[in-house]
Amino acid sequence: MTAQETTTQPAGKPVGVAVLGMGTVGTEVVRLLRENADDFTHRIGGPVELRGIAVSDLGKDRPGIDRALLTDDALSLVNRDDVDIVVEVIGGIDYPRELILAALNAGKSVVTANKALVAAHADALSEAADNAGVDLYFEAAVAAAIPVVGMLRRSLAGDRIERIFGIVNGTTNFILDAMTSTGATYEDALAEATRLGYAEADPTADVEGHDAASKAAILASLGFHTRVNFDDVYCEGITRITAEDIDAATKVGYTIKLLAICEKITGDDGEEQVTARVHPTLIPSSHPLASVSKSYNAIYVDAEAAGSLMFYGNGAGGDPTASAVLGDLVGAARNKVHGGRAPGDSTYANLAVADFGDVPTRYHIDMLVNDRTGVLADIATRFSAKGISLRTVRQEEQERHSHARLIVVTHQAREADLRDMVAELEASEDVQKVSSVIRLDG
Repeated sequence: MTAQETTTQPAGKPVGVAVLGMGTVGTEVVRLLRENADDFTHRIGGPVELRGIAVSDLGKDRPGIDRALLTDDALSLVNRDDVDIVVEVIGGIDYPRELILAALNAGKSVVTANKALVAAHADALSEAADNAGVDLYFEAAVAAAIPVVGMLRRSLAGDRIERIFGIVNGTTNFILDAMTSTGATYEDALAEATRLGYAEADPTADVEGHDAASKAAILASLGFHTRVNFDDVYCEGITRITAEDIDAATKVGYTIKLLAICEKITGDDGEEQVTARVHPTLIPSSHPLASVSKSYNAIYVDAEAAGSLMFYGNGAGGDPTASAVLGDLVGAARNKVHGGRAPGDSTYANLAVADFGDVPTRYHIDMLVNDRTGVLADIATRFSAKGISLRTVRQEEQERHSHARLIVVTHQAREADLRDMVAELEASEDVQKVSSVIRLDG
């Protein structure tokens, strides 16, 4: 084969693409589509042609963009006959859901980065894609360019996944890392994250754990072949984590991270169940997740045959997210040119989602108690009466000699029993205050 033959353009039919949204991610998607057009043509087997870009503000200056491509009528763009694939990078739920369903029902494949939408309405979207025989891709919805969705849908499709856990939100990881490495307060670390652009002007979705919960729902659904929705995920953010919590964790060899934890457990009836949760978690400082710094993400997958796998990288930002979107676009376009479909959602296992109160976990409880003889024995007796064994107990004297700081780490017990124990401690005359309660893993 000659050099000229290797550079000949593939003869496949053009694939028409509509991009919905032109924020940070959409802008990068359009730029890379234009700059790498020849590469995409060879990878796909036919040229990709940008048919239009839906934006909310036609008056905004967009350097280098042909204004003839812009429209503020996204639905009309979706319904055009020359559009084969719709790329949705708008964000939100209701309006994008309407557009994506319209695209799927019209026989167009969809690539989306919309984690909240997929977590809330995966059933309806998957059903529409199946009915129309088209693709629904959403790699960018979880951890941007880290290829965890494709790994679960394809690479580990022949294995049994037992557990998926890790750091899936860059903003909260940046904040906790800053608190650990510099001693900053939560408020100061959040302010720095905002200044550097890691946190939105309204950081609620990140710091309250909602963003991570959407991703946990997606990961659990894919990994366990069971539909897990956003509302099924227990969610607790980092807003109550203090510098004192960080210091206490460091002293005993732990690091605090906001983790998404998806796993199978066995219910009281002996049947497998699924649980998905997001909360601040103490992990040993020797664990690889403890060293994940700044805004990076890392996800562990425990599989029956493959063993433990770790995926690490930049889980947010325009460039990484655009990379994941374009990877999906190449897959969807190949199928348009050559025929076939990508793996869809499989929920055949249909496992029950466990009540969070039945989930086994461990607690790190930091409390202020009366410093008198017999208090420690009384507290230990209370734990024993609940069937909860203690792993470690550490007491620190306070400046006020009438009080002592008591830090208790439990062995594994039911979440509901541990919650009841904390409530009992808070009601005890000998416990002045339960300062913090943080779960442990690893």
